[in-house]
Amino acid sequence: MRQTYFPDPITMALSIRPVVSKHDRKTFVDFPFDLYADDPHWVPPLKGEALGLITPEKNGWYSHAKAQLFLAEENGTVVGRISAHLDTLALEMDPSKGFGPGTGFWGLMDATREDVFRALLAKAEGWLRDQGMTRAIGPVSQSIWEEPGLLVQGFDQDPTIMMGHARPEYQGWIEAAGYATIKQLFTYELDITQEFPPIVQRIIKSGEKNERIRVREVNKAKFEEEAAIILSILNDAWSDNWGFIPLTPPEIKDVGVKLKPIVFNDLIRIAELDGKPVAFMITLPDLNEAIKPLKGSLLPFGWAKLLLWLRAPKVRTMRVPLMGVVKELQSSRMASQLAFMMIEYIRRASVTKYGASRGEIGWILDDNQGMRSIAETINSRVNKTYNVYARDLT
Repeated sequence: MRQTYFPDPITMALSIRPVVSKHDRKTFVDFPFDLYADDPHWVPPLKGEALGLITPEKNGWYSHAKAQLFLAEENGTVVGRISAHLDTLALEMDPSKGFGPGTGFWGLMDATREDVFRALLAKAEGWLRDQGMTRAIGPVSQSIWEEPGLLVQGFDQDPTIMMGHARPEYQGWIEAAGYATIKQLFTYELDITQEFPPIVQRIIKSGEKNERIRVREVNKAKFEEEAAIILSILNDAWSDNWGFIPLTPPEIKDVGVKLKPIVFNDLIRIAELDGKPVAFMITLPDLNEAIKPLKGSLLPFGWAKLLLWLRAPKVRTMRVPLMGVVKELQSSRMASQLAFMMIEYIRRASVTKYGASRGEIGWILDDNQGMRSIAETINSRVNKTYNVYARDLT
């Protein structure tokens, strides 16, 4: 059992310093491996990928953003970390969409104790003020497309691919520092071995009889073309959503490299109406199930195990990270019909080909009533909640 460390206030020497070197970045990535060593539900990221996300030369997000990482040290031992960052595209947003002028962010936060967290937060907020920011939002680690929000409900389950995990005490620490919740993000889980309710099945069968509708698999051999179709729908469908920042070309390239190995034709669907693409659904095998046993490293044999898994993945969980219907069809019966059809076709493939028994949908914004209604209609339930916080810096 790990011993709890209570520092002597006389000998304690807490300092916060900026990350300035390659070695510092490695230390930044390594810290959670010690902090979460006894947490059975923390999934160690692949260290090379985690380093890439905080290295400007390797992450397209930095083409429109900048960040400063900080480490907290106490008598030579790392006891915390945080990132302060700003995004020029977020600064250009209409404030009604969530961000806007003067809005900066912090994220990638972990600490051993509340006093360490408060010192880190003060440093991050100071950096944001120096950049002219008047409002701080967090945690967002670091792009809104990566791991936004703090886990506040659902600590008893492993996070799925591209979702975050945290220590339960962080919520109290953040709220005690004067931050208020501005948005909640939900994930929904469901048993995909069970058929959907009769009303959903009737809607699907009705859609199958409609000659105007075609729901097709993507063609991975035409990856760039299919990605362009999906991005076009996404940019239209999500344009009014809170916090929506369109992916830039450098980011799209990064996402392609990252996700292409776990893209499978029958798990991604595009719905067409009168021959025009109007909706899509992306489903990914939960890569976290494969990487958790690797403990952050592909050496010495982790790379071979992962490569073998990628050839024919068998998973318990499938995650739906993105789904969208063009704006002109939103709030219509056609939108829900297309959604149910895509969900059902992917459900069948997930169970029969990949051995999956569980699905996770999300994250979904708390005010996205259309998507939440679809999730509830297919008998899924909220399994994780993430809070996004903000406070004025003036």
